[in-house]
Amino acid sequence: MNELKGLHHVTAITSSAEKIYNFFTYTLGLRLVKKTVNQDDIKTYHLFFSDDVGSAGTDMTFFDFPGISKGVHGTNEISKTSFRVPNDDALEYWEKRFTRLEVKHTGIKEQFGKKVLGFVDFDDQQYQLISDEFNEGVESGTPWQNGPIPLEYAITGLGPIFVRTSYFDYLKEVLEQVFFMREIAQEDSFHLFEMGEGGNGAQVILEYNTVLPQARQGFGTVHHTAFRVDDRSDLEAWQQRLQGFKLPNSGYVERYFFGSLYTNAAPSILFELATDGPGFMGDEPYETLGEKLSLPPFFEEKRDQIEKLVRPIDTVRSTKHFEKEYE
Repeated sequence: MNELKGLHHVTAITSSAEKIYNFFTYTLGLRLVKKTVNQDDIKTYHLFFSDDVGSAGTDMTFFDFPGISKGVHGTNEISKTSFRVPNDDALEYWEKRFTRLEVKHTGIKEQFGKKVLGFVDFDDQQYQLISDEFNEGVESGTPWQNGPIPLEYAITGLGPIFVRTSYFDYLKEVLEQVFFMREIAQEDSFHLFEMGEGGNGAQVILEYNTVLPQARQGFGTVHHTAFRVDDRSDLEAWQQRLQGFKLPNSGYVERYFFGSLYTNAAPSILFELATDGPGFMGDEPYETLGEKLSLPPFFEEKRDQIEKLVRPIDTVRSTKHFEKEYE
């Protein structure tokens, strides 16, 4: 069986599709490559932010479920998402940028030998930037060429995801025995696991915590995280493996932009395995990615209904010029 190749995407919940679009576009300089809807709840937007061409392993996505309450951070949640930047100098750029734009941040710190910079958005969604200065392993993506961030400092993809759990022994066994991950380091209550080629783009950090209350999902929290596989045949092999370990799973799910397989790896921890392709440029040209409401073919007959359910959001950028912001 082929090993997991690394991180594929992280999906979170936001209180405002408009505000998260502005934050990711103008503050973080990630590219909106797909504006679509939640296939299980068509009145809900699903926005995909990634590198310049929507590469697998670079995107964070958001739902904006109508009427959902604010989430509560605690134990038993995917607690933090990392983004990769080229080097330590880039972190210094971002520290100054966050201070200037009044984005709450922790200042530059170090964990597992890498420089990191923690920050939050308007919903208290937890993130960090991680330096690729001494990184080896899975390659990162290509920064958004026409965005506001100088390319030498820009975000290029996903870094380690954090999972806080009170079921540490169980989840450790699942990561190692089911998903072929390996523990390579420990700092206090944090345990670093990696898969495939390893490195920042293929790591999970488990935090053992029995002190905090149970997390509650809502806006400002992560819904699930996905790991990369090559194609549908890989997903089918993984489905058989999950069944062999008696882990419940969704079976193959066609998402059009990629194929998926979901499983609850531990209480309140939802993992997805997702194929690298077909990707995001099958129905939109590179120049205007994310500017129209994109629907998979099996939803086209519902387009009129869906367009009445979701409010219009202006995501046109092809007619705009972004000056690179060096401070």
